[in-house]
Amino acid sequence: MTSSKTAVIVSTDTNYLHHIETGRFTLSTDEPAALGGQGAAPAPFQYYLAALSACTAITLRMYAQRKGWNLGQFRAELTLGFDDAGKPQIHRLLHSDQALSDEQWTRLLEIVANTPVTKALRDGAVITSARAS
Repeated sequence: MTSSKTAVIVSTDTNYLHHIETGRFTLSTDEPAALGGQGAAPAPFQYYLAALSACTAITLRMYAQRKGWNLGQFRAELTLGFDDAGKPQIHRLLHSDQALSDEQWTRLLEIVANTPVTKALRDGAVITSARAS
């Protein structure tokens, strides 16, 4: 393994509300009231989309800066749904308040198809689990 990132999640006394520590940051997660939670924090799939949207925006900003392109205010809207077989389907809609050429948009769409998080989600990850001693 070349690089290691960690996240630790700890339960609370409030049904599905949990606190996550990752790096020097603390986040919370919960489920909506309709699923028995309190709706006090984003649900896991919201973080899933947030991770992909963050990688999308940062990667495209880095690429545009290297090319000397002004993305201006960039926005990516991500939608998650599930097909009849239960497989997740994510659609990204990209926006910029700058007048980018068709060629620039074509290249940005090529780049966004290969962001690090996109590749991890598309290619899958090996996930293992073990009981702590």
